Amino acid sequence: MTMRGRLVAVLGLFIVAAALVVWAVATLITPGTPGAPGVKGGVVDFTHTQAAGQPVNLTVQTVGAIGFGSHPTWVSYLTKDPTTGKWIHDNTWQLPTNTVIHMTVLQYDSGSPLRNQQFGQVTGTIGGTASLNGTSYSVYNSYTGNGVGHTFVVPSLGISVPLIGAGGNICAAGPCHVSNPHNTITFSFKTPKHSGEYHWQCFVPCGVGYLYGNGGGMSTQNFMGGFLDVVA
Repeated sequence: MTMRGRLVAVLGLFIVAAALVVWAVATLITPGTPGAPGVKGGVVDFTHTQAAGQPVNLTVQTVGAIGFGSHPTWVSYLTKDPTTGKWIHDNTWQLPTNTVIHMTVLQYDSGSPLRNQQFGQVTGTIGGTASLNGTSYSVYNSYTGNGVGHTFVVPSLGISVPLIGAGGNICAAGPCHVSNPHNTITFSFKTPKHSGEYHWQCFVPCGVGYLYGNGGGMSTQNFMGGFLDVVA
């Protein structure tokens, strides 16, 4: 190959690499497309669900396949609407500042050993622990039981909680019902004293069919990631 040909080839590879980076960033910051009854397509407001100064209850579920919309097979979180009780595909939560958040995660997806055992530790929660079906834990060995299905991580707040994989006849598509096999994981954390927007994300690669498991729902906002919109 001539020198000119090599330069053209290198330039072509650079353009492809740059395009992939732009695509990855765009999918990360672009909200997912909702597509089911009960979907609001915006922020879920928890600032008026409890009396001022009282803890806020926030319930979500994790599913192996969302079951609706333009990507029905993608893995996702779903949020329980505090007003209607319906499961909706909105994962940006408006929360009051300096407030205790009691979080319940209904984990319906299967699990596997973690690639990075660091994510087996519970950090940033009140007391440094979470509860698995009523039993407290501060670290989970993902090589035991059904492994870890997902994580709930807010990097800028130091919050990280492994969500233990469910066993049995796994729910085929969300929203899943409490009669389906699942684990109930609870923990509490406190929002910052000042307003701000804090990104949260699952860091267990679970985008089946994508390179290293980090595509699809893993890299698309509103599926395996969202925001804590903390307001005064």
